Amino acid sequence: MKRFDGKTVIKRLRPDERKRILVISDIHGHLPYFEGILQKAGFRSDDILVIDGDFLEKGRHNLATLRRVMALAAGGNTHVICGNCDGWHLIFDMTPEEDDQMLAYIKYRGRGLLWEMCLENGIDPQGLEHFTPVKGLLRERYADEWSFLRSLPHAIETDKFIFAHAGMDPGLSLEENSVEVLEHTDALMEKGFSFDKWLIVGHWPVMLYGSDIVSANPVIDREHRIISIDGGCVLKDDGQLNCLVIPDANSEDFSFEAYDCFPVRKVKTPQKGVGRSYYIRWGDSTVQVLERGEEFSLCRHVRTGYTMRILTKYLFSDGEFTDCNDCTDYVLPLEAGDEVSVVESTSEGWFVKHKGISGWYYGELE
Repeated sequence: MKRFDGKTVIKRLRPDERKRILVISDIHGHLPYFEGILQKAGFRSDDILVIDGDFLEKGRHNLATLRRVMALAAGGNTHVICGNCDGWHLIFDMTPEEDDQMLAYIKYRGRGLLWEMCLENGIDPQGLEHFTPVKGLLRERYADEWSFLRSLPHAIETDKFIFAHAGMDPGLSLEENSVEVLEHTDALMEKGFSFDKWLIVGHWPVMLYGSDIVSANPVIDREHRIISIDGGCVLKDDGQLNCLVIPDANSEDFSFEAYDCFPVRKVKTPQKGVGRSYYIRWGDSTVQVLERGEEFSLCRHVRTGYTMRILTKYLFSDGEFTDCNDCTDYVLPLEAGDEVSVVESTSEGWFVKHKGISGWYYGELE
């Protein structure tokens, strides 16, 4: 089985021009965040909700999230796109050898949709030797769930918008784009593409587009007509779940809401920002540890030579050279009374978010 084989499925939609369109992507099985953003955005029955892929996997509430999404879709005003983390119905096209590879993945992850389905049926995935015999049980017990996943399109098109999980080749018609391009185009906004209609995507966490300042807010590129909304929910320690708000089917007056669960406190003493900073991030995170400390370690980013102090618990190994968790030394400019979400508390200061931007604060909090 090849994950991206198969014909591209496109759904055409003619939304009521009086209705808001809310777009959420990359929930990744985090049901509390999904419920939180729906509430914060004021989702109601006369809105149109587009779930732009990757509502499953990586988080710890996959089966519950799937059932919640199915219930919303049954109401008629929620439209769901298949992301690269959602096509679990394809397990029934796998060979026994591929089944064993999948079992190894399930055990390695220790979470996910198949893991939760097994547990719900009293099966400990870690105790399995082969996955093929279990597939028959899961096929029977979760027929409705498989049918729903199998029905999902790879993109939705309206008169003004295209919703695809990851990207699109503008040189081809929407139908001519492959499943792989629609579901798994990395770093779309770095490719220089422009589109006739607005293309709204998730998939690539928006903070990966920055090299110095870490922002989890949607990126709206009006010149190229691209909006990227993946706020790093589950994938990033300081991530958030974004909801793009389109006032109606013809509007370009975009806004957004964001949700995370971090405790909110007020800045007591103002702080000036620091001009020089860097963001060490996934895919380019190898560092050399120059001086290892109990709480912070002085490290040099191998590719750039940039030196910063990193929380020692963010280092992946005890070696001199190691990859590390996403981190930055950006110092946020803050005023007294500003509200910040506290991600990390340390003996030296606070790693916080302010209006979706992450950085350090070294003053007092109320």
